[in-house]
Amino acid sequence: MAAPRLALLALLAATACAVSPVDDLLWWQTSVIYQIYPRSFKDSDGDGVGDIKGITSKLWYVKNLGVGAIWLSPIYKSPMVDMGYDISDFYDIDPLFGTMDDFKELLEEAHNMDLKVVMDFVVSYTSDQVPWFNKSVHREDGFDDWYVWARGERNESAEHGYNYPSNWLSAFNGPGWEWNDVRQEFYFHSFTKEQPDLNYRSQGVIDEMDRVLKFWFDLGVDGFRVDAVPQMAEDACFRNEEPAGNDLPPYDYEYLTHKYTQHQPETYATIKHWRELTDQYDNPPRVLMLETYGPIDEVVDYYGTTEHPGGHFPFNFYFITELKNTSSAQDLDRIVHKWMDNIKAIDWPNWVLGNHDQRRVATRFGPQLADAMNMLSLLLPGTAITFMGEELAMEDHLGITWEETQDPWAINAGPDEYMVYSRDPERTPFQWDNTVSAGFSTNPKTWLPVNPNYEWLNAENQLHLRITHVLVYQNLVRLRQLDAFRRGSLTTAVVGDVFAFSRVYGDEAYVVAINLGGTKETVDLSALSPLPNLVVSVSSINSFAQYATFPADAVVLQPYGALALRSYDTTS
Repeated sequence: MAAPRLALLALLAATACAVSPVDDLLWWQTSVIYQIYPRSFKDSDGDGVGDIKGITSKLWYVKNLGVGAIWLSPIYKSPMVDMGYDISDFYDIDPLFGTMDDFKELLEEAHNMDLKVVMDFVVSYTSDQVPWFNKSVHREDGFDDWYVWARGERNESAEHGYNYPSNWLSAFNGPGWEWNDVRQEFYFHSFTKEQPDLNYRSQGVIDEMDRVLKFWFDLGVDGFRVDAVPQMAEDACFRNEEPAGNDLPPYDYEYLTHKYTQHQPETYATIKHWRELTDQYDNPPRVLMLETYGPIDEVVDYYGTTEHPGGHFPFNFYFITELKNTSSAQDLDRIVHKWMDNIKAIDWPNWVLGNHDQRRVATRFGPQLADAMNMLSLLLPGTAITFMGEELAMEDHLGITWEETQDPWAINAGPDEYMVYSRDPERTPFQWDNTVSAGFSTNPKTWLPVNPNYEWLNAENQLHLRITHVLVYQNLVRLRQLDAFRRGSLTTAVVGDVFAFSRVYGDEAYVVAINLGGTKETVDLSALSPLPNLVVSVSSINSFAQYATFPADAVVLQPYGALALRSYDTTS
């Protein structure tokens, strides 16, 4: 029996994007940026850990996807307490990943392929092994105020004779303050105790981080993703945070609000300062992307103003934080407009589906919606960020044991609750083929175990079949090069379980439709299509509709199917 036809809801929300000449768009606006987690991408020397030479050897694959830039998670020198985010030398490469010469070779090869290279800029904290921290501990001249030092009230019964300066917590749970016997003060750490927070009220800190930026820009790096931006500065008076009003235990980070430990005025000012520095490097133009979770008003403020711009874009994480596998089409519409309706006309949008800290897309939503999610991020206005493996619909490895666990957040939680907090499942090695260790390494023992589904879910398999996730991804990346997607207007609609939107620029008009429901639907999308007919340009692998044509008022969508369709008139 034919599925009932659904009429277009009266609610149509229009959002116009800025229109400008084609040559006004910069590389970071037209490119897909592909995140590589170096430990897990490709191992070149058989030690079971990914490295720089491994990345270089697979640049052909990245280029073949059609993306324009790679973003590397930290490869700096580090004791590796937190997977390289605890940096001990901001000017060198950790031997685990290779050498500076290896990095220069990667940079040269990428640029030869017209691929940009973006690095992580870890600014909120350092390793406690960096020389700066030791100098601050000993109050050496010029370094005394580089970190957040304080004593609380005198208390003879307290372990160190003083109370904590405040009730602030670490994001990894538990107190955010650690006592230092040499200095006889507490230092604040937003994350592990081995990652003391820098003090951005110190001009010495700002000057040093300026030097770090310039060092890598001068080397040829094309931009930075600034890590943990909200935690850059804290309240100077160490005021206590208020309880958030939930049932979590008092040691849990989310038990408290973060009014005094996130999104401080000094953070916004420092980002604007770094934007000025970044803009001095304009041949080629560089990009400053910001990792910024938080309330929408605080996040979009990181764009800055026309007179005083901030980052080129703060990451839009609302597909991660608010979109669930139970979300409706109406929910999806609300989340899209939450971003689009809160940014200024001059602000450039962006869409992030996942990363090394979040469950993978195919795990969160199911593999049946993997293509649909990529269609969203790649065809909505703005820059798309892809976490390696999303193009394959790679899934989390949820069978990692306590003994195999590497993530410090999970280890801190203990053997009973480690999987609640663990980020290891989304960080497992990239699945290249069905050979030893999924082709990631010649070593059968890798730093994290490979997902057992690699035998059938791998890049080689998908690249050689006719209907696969990676081929859908490649087709979507090609499609987004059209002006309709680079600079076209956006109009969204909800039709039952279907979320749809149009992108129109001049004579180019496309409609994208995504069925979030488990039932086949026939929907009327004529209000989105300027012409009476629609032909499929790209379809999800479960749609079985490549190159199919539909009247705009009767488009057929399979359960969880997604279509990108071109508007056309049979008489023209």
